[in-house]
Amino acid sequence: MSKASILIIEDDPDIRELLSFSLAKEGWTITMAPDGEQGLAALPVSNPDCVVLDIMLPGMDGLEVLRAIKADPGRKRLPVIMTTAKGEESDIVSGLELGAEDYVVKPYSPKVLAARIRAALRRTVDLASHSANAETSLSKGDIRLDSARHEVRVKDQKVDLSATEFAILEFLLRSPGWVFSRSQIIDAVKGRDYPVTDRAVDVQILSLRRKLGSGGEDIETVRGVGYRLRD
Repeated sequence: MSKASILIIEDDPDIRELLSFSLAKEGWTITMAPDGEQGLAALPVSNPDCVVLDIMLPGMDGLEVLRAIKADPGRKRLPVIMTTAKGEESDIVSGLELGAEDYVVKPYSPKVLAARIRAALRRTVDLASHSANAETSLSKGDIRLDSARHEVRVKDQKVDLSATEFAILEFLLRSPGWVFSRSQIIDAVKGRDYPVTDRAVDVQILSLRRKLGSGGEDIETVRGVGYRLRD
């Protein structure tokens, strides 16, 4: 993954300079853009493997940029990590519902961001090399998941999920009735030692439930423990 290309869309010049220096040490090729318009223009040139996108941008804001990225059929699975100074749940949920892979709240350390990027890149590779021996079709109630096609349907209506949301749903579908802690869910879909808070898992589950509509009712909260898919 050392050859990966990362596009950073960030309007703060100090943050751009810091990230350019620190992330380049990971062996990645870094492209910088100071606003949304220039970020979108850089996409076909840099052909990134991951995008780090600030929500609060001048002109076209980060959510508009994300919407434009995901509207391109060739980039629907491109992992996008949102950054926000607010840390407001509404911003985070909006980004996840539009297809963001992950988010970090400012101020954050470059090491934390690098870890998030590595996890997003690993997840992309894992999806591409999904084992042919694994059961690819899973269902529960109105939910139908096809891991080979990376497709989810609820009542035969296609639902667009981020890679993380898809992985969480697949993990729960494979063990209906089992209760998993937040740390177990993150270990399963992101790998061990992934820097994340319990609240971040809750936000991902909230977004997943909203996207699944009536199907989201099957994801139950077990107070004091975590989550399970109703058996």
